Amino acid sequence: MTKYIIQRLLLMIMTVIIITCICFVLIRMLPPAELPLNDIHTKVIEARREAQGYNKPYMVQFGIFLKNVFTRFDWGVSDKLYFGQDVATIFLSKLPATVFVNLYSILLSIPLGIGFGIVAALKRNTWVDYTISTLTMVVISTPSFVFAFLIQYFLSYKLGLFPFLMNAGTDYMSWGMFVSMLPVILSLSFSVIANFTRTTRAELCEVLTSEFMLLARTKGLTKAQATVRHAFRNCMVVVVPAILGEFIGIMSGSLVIEKIFAVPGVGGLYLNSITARDYPLFLMVSCFYTIVGLLAGIVIDISYGFIDPRIRMGSKK
Repeated sequence: MTKYIIQRLLLMIMTVIIITCICFVLIRMLPPAELPLNDIHTKVIEARREAQGYNKPYMVQFGIFLKNVFTRFDWGVSDKLYFGQDVATIFLSKLPATVFVNLYSILLSIPLGIGFGIVAALKRNTWVDYTISTLTMVVISTPSFVFAFLIQYFLSYKLGLFPFLMNAGTDYMSWGMFVSMLPVILSLSFSVIANFTRTTRAELCEVLTSEFMLLARTKGLTKAQATVRHAFRNCMVVVVPAILGEFIGIMSGSLVIEKIFAVPGVGGLYLNSITARDYPLFLMVSCFYTIVGLLAGIVIDISYGFIDPRIRMGSKK
């Protein structure tokens, strides 16, 4: 297992470097953002551009960029949005908002999604199962920003239960901030709940029809006892890795939602950096989302081995 983890991490690092190189070259082929005249920060940025080899071949520039990142965690300075400020500092200041919004979203989605999936599986081929399955397919097929607009219209405008936009500030643990985050949390939760419902129902239905469940019933266990002791445990082999992967992967799906609700997070920063042609900022956030996406896949694969010993033992062959 240790060897497998190391191999996957090395492969992830190589993939991130390749994707970053492609983004870097494409960005540098575009004209850099125009700098204001007669500004003290302009000379600083021009000096940094000179040090980063803006007048040298692209691969030399990329080598300088990697050296600065790995040796000093220096991603450069903002050219436009936060003129002259360190890119890494800006990114780290925006990260907590994204983490909190997505953390609350996944904590809401886990019990609801698994609960709906269990109910649909136990009531299989009834109107309850058909209703839950139909709603699940509708929600999965609908983009998350549609739910954002519906929540804003009905809950914020018509009923006045929540503000239209998330409150400014960094007090993410306060009640007022939490209430302002609820529209964002709900918008992100719909698709996650639907995914958990579909996964739980599919796995539990398969387990309930397995031969070992019939054997458990013939040994005297009631349906409820056999379901709790055997079916749920086998079902969790698939559901738990999905939870871990969703927790990481959901961060990459909140770009548009953060923009709609004015969340001061990484998603809005990413979109603004593209609009403003702030390429150092855009490059760092691109690397972040690339790492998040790749890490989600690794976490899912590795978690299978820890949850199911048969998979872990099979990896040693």
